[in-house]
Amino acid sequence: MVRLKFSIELNYDITQPGSDFIFNIQAAQTGHQTVVSESLGVSQALPLNLYTDSVTHTRFMRLKAANGPLTVRYDAIVDLNHFTAPPQQVGEVFIADLPGPVLPYLYPSRYCQSDRLHRLAVKEFGHLWQGYSRVQAIRDWVQNRVTFRSNSSTGNTTAVDTLVEEVGVCRDFAHLMIALCRAVNIPARFATGIDYGADPILGPPDFHAYVEVYLGDRWFIFDPSGVAIPMGFVRFGTGRDAADAAFATIFGGVVGAAPVIQIEAIPNGQGVLVVPQHVTHGLSTDSQRVRN
Repeated sequence: MVRLKFSIELNYDITQPGSDFIFNIQAAQTGHQTVVSESLGVSQALPLNLYTDSVTHTRFMRLKAANGPLTVRYDAIVDLNHFTAPPQQVGEVFIADLPGPVLPYLYPSRYCQSDRLHRLAVKEFGHLWQGYSRVQAIRDWVQNRVTFRSNSSTGNTTAVDTLVEEVGVCRDFAHLMIALCRAVNIPARFATGIDYGADPILGPPDFHAYVEVYLGDRWFIFDPSGVAIPMGFVRFGTGRDAADAAFATIFGGVVGAAPVIQIEAIPNGQGVLVVPQHVTHGLSTDSQRVRN
């Protein structure tokens, strides 16, 4: 079991009275991701509206800020006790057998235009065995096709843009992989959180976007960017694409600074330090089979 300790600090200057925020910076509670302890602090004396989505386990915090500086801080210790499976034993699910809550992740979305990539996806991946290895092939194709480059895209960059430009950041890799999976009828969703083990050459710790694909009977983790270690991902939110899972959505006049994030692996409840590493088996922090 991996135990990670982390903190997130977000700093803003509110220039318009009554600016609203929706934050998604709290670790999801699932059957294989447990929040051992946590604290949430806001510098302004404000009422907080907390909501947890019953299907995705995404946790939202809403607030209306006053003028002046605003600091939001979240500290947590999280245990990751991954569900694991041999890739050769994990197959795709017939559309007729998919649980109802999974169906939205088959369709095109704002950043993942799977309908426009159908012909390409069928040509590249349509002949492959329909299971975990086909999704891995899509992940590898995206990683080999696109180069990671900081500040190379904007909030309007789509999967098709990334395919053409062949550069992007983690969310762009995720959008392209999701679009290609959906184009061959594999449900895929956008996931956000933070990660332990990213290459320090990329800069200080930051939020990370990756992909979860529905195979067998649950959502499995994939990282098309290749810059992090999936075993060290702490999941915050999931959605059809980045529009559903931003760490902060802001309504009003606000100037923000770069997030300050710290994360470390610590001894787990048995006193054993388990450091995340790359593995060949499938990983999931999903609770259980998704029900209709």
